[in-house]
Amino acid sequence: MPIYEYECQSCQKTTETRQSITEAPLTTCTRCGGELCKIISQSTFQLKGGGWYADGYASTGDNGKSCAAAGECASSSAPACSTACG
Repeated sequence: MPIYEYECQSCQKTTETRQSITEAPLTTCTRCGGELCKIISQSTFQLKGGGWYADGYASTGDNGKSCAAAGECASSSAPACSTACG
């Protein structure tokens, strides 16, 4: 089961919970009763090195290397907060 993070819009407390994909998202903070907003966090799953993705699907640059191998792609390590909650 995936772990989801929620942030309270009132007290800014961050909560983690294990939920099935089919379960409804949490809406109420257990600490203050405020509205919860789901946070989009960085995944721990990463494709690194060669293999089926880099060899068969990644875009190539002028020198024949994949974008990731050439260091041309930018990645952000900071989690992004969903702005759908307001």
